[in-house]
Amino acid sequence: MYCLGVPIPILQMVLQHKDWHAFALVQSRLDEEGRRIFAFGAGLFVPALPTEENWLSAATVPHKKISKTRWRPLPPGSLQTAETFATGSWDNEENYVSMWSIGDFGNLDSDGGFEGDHQLLCSIKHHGDVMDLQFLDQERIVAASSTGCVTIFLHHPNNQTLSASQQWTAAHYHTGPGSPSCSNAPCTGVVCNNPEIVTVGEDGRINLFRADHKEAVRTIDNADSSTLHAVTFLRTPEILTVNSIGQLKIWDFRQQRNEPTQILSLTGDRVPLHCVDRHPNQQHVVATGGQDGMLSIWDVRQGTMPVSLLKAHEAEMWEVHFHPSNPDHLFTCSEDGSLWHWDASTDGPEKSSLFHQGGRNSTFLSHTISNQANVHQSLISSWLSTDPAKDRIEITSLLPNRTLSVNSLDVLGPCLVCGTDAEAIYVTRQLFS
Repeated sequence: MYCLGVPIPILQMVLQHKDWHAFALVQSRLDEEGRRIFAFGAGLFVPALPTEENWLSAATVPHKKISKTRWRPLPPGSLQTAETFATGSWDNEENYVSMWSIGDFGNLDSDGGFEGDHQLLCSIKHHGDVMDLQFLDQERIVAASSTGCVTIFLHHPNNQTLSASQQWTAAHYHTGPGSPSCSNAPCTGVVCNNPEIVTVGEDGRINLFRADHKEAVRTIDNADSSTLHAVTFLRTPEILTVNSIGQLKIWDFRQQRNEPTQILSLTGDRVPLHCVDRHPNQQHVVATGGQDGMLSIWDVRQGTMPVSLLKAHEAEMWEVHFHPSNPDHLFTCSEDGSLWHWDASTDGPEKSSLFHQGGRNSTFLSHTISNQANVHQSLISSWLSTDPAKDRIEITSLLPNRTLSVNSLDVLGPCLVCGTDAEAIYVTRQLFS
């Protein structure tokens, strides 16, 4: 006997014993809607699989694990699509910062992917692992090193070379008992708002640099007693940091005292937070990702805890990014080799009525949200909706197969790029097709 075109005994193995091998066999025999119906009934929740049109094209980078990928920003008002991106490598005998192009070489195939390898434009050797990478403007890119050094590289498009234009060699270092007089500490995160550059590190230090200054404009030496993993701007004079004990802190550079203006924290186990991003239009909405793979949504105007905890990846979440111009869409990547697109939009076609609270790898997940009835509904982000029955989040996996750790991603317009430990870069130019 068969159900959904699958033998009944195999279905029973999944339903009764949660047999993942049988589950994979069933999934392979069903169409997309059948997979969702079956997963919902079985209580085994997985993200939707990518369509062929959305599969990412790959380029191999021999002997280089990719730690960071970043699109070069487009000029204001430009109607162009992203064509150039930068990468940084890590855990190799020699590490590099590189520039790549997908626009001027080769042709797009019928699915919007890129035929053949992406074109390597230029590279420059980088001392230590590239811990973070951010464009300061269209020509300059800032790299954070595991040696504690922060370097501004200048891209010369005329002859396709990179050169180091400025460097702060000891931006981060350990001090105190048990440490050498000046032992290097990895610079773990950087954020730029030209000409300002903010860095954080394993030493718990926050630095504010300016591209036209040789020394730091401001340093908070003991900003945190634990490792600071990432930083982003909340508003121009304010930054957000996340640390290894599950805290999100807000700092205001207008204040002279070296203390955060606000501290938010995960409850229960103090799971390290690895990444943070701010909603581009509603600056009070913040997303973080942690060592447990959980996606947390915060409203920094209210309370000290996240308003939503969404069970997501099976291992560390390395990066989270709101889409810069379509922030109802969010993207995450993980140590477990997955790359996910989270869709919380409410203006598209009505989503399936499947709904389930909780469950790792859920296709649709509800928000666990504090009461915000006093806020006008039209002003509430789709990530802070008060009606979980209407606020399902659809998740799509963007990689057809699991790979080694997906360490970094970046989105710009319809384009996404990510880098992995599998010595490969993946790119799509049709995110929303």
